Amino acid sequence: MLWLVTSGIAMLANICSKIEFQCVAFTFSQLPVGRGRILFCHCFEDFYDSVFVFLAFVPGVGLACVFRFVQLSTTHDKPLAKSACTVCGLGSRNLYGITPTRLRNFPSLTVSTSEYLPTRKCLPRDVIRADMGTEESRRIPRVLTVAGSDSGAGAGIQADMKACGALGVYCTTAITAVTAQNTVGVQGIHEVPADFVASQVKSVLLDIGADVVKTGMLPSVEIIRSLCDILRTYPVKGLVVDPVLISTSGDELAGPAILDALRDDLFPLADLVTPNLPEASAIIGGDPVTTVAEMREAAEAIHQLGPRYVLVKGGHLPGTNTLIDVLYDGVEWHELPGSRIETRNTHGTGCTLASSIAAELAKGQSMLPAVLASKRYLKDVLEENATLKIGEGKQGPVNHLFKLSDWEKSSTQSKFRPESLLLYAVTDSSMNKTWGRSTSEAVRAAIEGGATIVQIREKEADTGEFLQEAETSLKVARDYGIPLLINDRIDIAIACDADGVHLGQSDLPVARARAILGPGKIIGVSCKTPEQAEKAWKDGADYVGSGGVYPTNTKKDNKTIGIEGLREVCYGSPIPVVAIGGISGANAAEVMAYPRPENLKGVAVVSAFFNQPDVKKATAAVKSVVEECLKDVSVPNTSS
Repeated sequence: MLWLVTSGIAMLANICSKIEFQCVAFTFSQLPVGRGRILFCHCFEDFYDSVFVFLAFVPGVGLACVFRFVQLSTTHDKPLAKSACTVCGLGSRNLYGITPTRLRNFPSLTVSTSEYLPTRKCLPRDVIRADMGTEESRRIPRVLTVAGSDSGAGAGIQADMKACGALGVYCTTAITAVTAQNTVGVQGIHEVPADFVASQVKSVLLDIGADVVKTGMLPSVEIIRSLCDILRTYPVKGLVVDPVLISTSGDELAGPAILDALRDDLFPLADLVTPNLPEASAIIGGDPVTTVAEMREAAEAIHQLGPRYVLVKGGHLPGTNTLIDVLYDGVEWHELPGSRIETRNTHGTGCTLASSIAAELAKGQSMLPAVLASKRYLKDVLEENATLKIGEGKQGPVNHLFKLSDWEKSSTQSKFRPESLLLYAVTDSSMNKTWGRSTSEAVRAAIEGGATIVQIREKEADTGEFLQEAETSLKVARDYGIPLLINDRIDIAIACDADGVHLGQSDLPVARARAILGPGKIIGVSCKTPEQAEKAWKDGADYVGSGGVYPTNTKKDNKTIGIEGLREVCYGSPIPVVAIGGISGANAAEVMAYPRPENLKGVAVVSAFFNQPDVKKATAAVKSVVEECLKDVSVPNTSS
């Protein structure tokens, strides 16, 4: 929570509209009288451990002081001084705990006095909120790309927008140059004036905002320095710099002055810099970079220019089919392998990788997982479109949205439909082992018996075994056009490209899962109360699994809620509900009997399917009971 204190409501609105952080705001007239001290933070650990932090407009200093202090990073381990932050505060001049060592990290410290300092207990419930929407609103991750336009749509902002869109992130743009180009080459470049680039960036940040900024082609020193000034004034959580100096095809796109401006001004603000081998060579002064050892040396040299991470891309490594990218944070090295994919369609791969990383960071990923996920996405793009034919030139574009244009795959990859909850099969590996069958065999039998959706629940196997089970089962489900979800493990769901996940109350928060998975995946949540169901909906869930309705052997300590508890959850849930817990052919009719809540869409079954010698027959038996209930034409009960 960030507290802002200002001398007027207009200044308050101006400050709050520019800060990418949840704020609680007061004017002086709202502040309770009391004494206290300012707490200035030297690092993010201090910031988050603080009871409160004051930022205020101090006459003669300017708003920039406030904004620079809030220059947040994608992680909490970055000293504020790293970004040349300026701090101004409102409070006692006798600052408790501010040592000379700390003060020298803040060269423009300004302090004024006040007797009005709130404590955490004084926070009223009806304060003005300024967090780009209410707490209840669902907010999509946002990336702002500052780059050139490619008329051929293979690179530049077009590649950035398509990559972000494919990964479920909203992408805004500021165009630095307009190019005339196609698969043959670049026929012309028209540079956009620096002041108009700045206007574009400000327009986006003042209204829509951005979690991460990604830069591409920056064709002038003036544009670079203007952008740096804006980023110091209107901070974002992350900055990914793709230093577009030399294209994938080998064309030189920037001169020495631009290179100097990148090194001196932009790199120190960056969270990640992503040069290819020719660009890395240019940045470090022309020394060749042709081996992994030289990539390490280049990464270390570039890191000394100020970015938090450096990713040197090995796509130009000669004489090998195994490509290595080197990621370095000043302490740890990560050599990230990949395979060379034979294709002419490589135009825009650098833009695509950088914007994909920015998208993953915007979702809340830390750096290494973001890079790995982006490399997987780029690999999939290149593999799926290796033989794509667009244009007559030597270097074609990639198809970022290949999943949308692959009709065969998209026709079998089901999206969520409430009716798919009718007969929900939840696997149990221990039961299947008892009966001598694999998980995928059990999944096939359940689907053939009438299951309309499947969840893979695995509590015993290690991650590698679980992933293999999930991939094999997913292939079976896709053959039948049935959605397949993973229980708890979002990493497994991502790795095998499952249709979604089912989460418990103690698992990864739904809002974070939605940010990571994007809008195209199914998310279900286990809920026992109407309040939990409503929160699941607000956080982005598609359905609720409510129970246990009856006692069950699969979760012996699980509290049962009974039929009445199930119906209370249904009445309080804005999204579809599936009943779970001890359900079998013997009691499914009681669960689904009319009058039932309109949003109760089906039953989820474990033991009655998988702890049986014949899964297909057992599934068909429960299905017949449920279908019989559906024949009742009574008007459904929609209120308690």
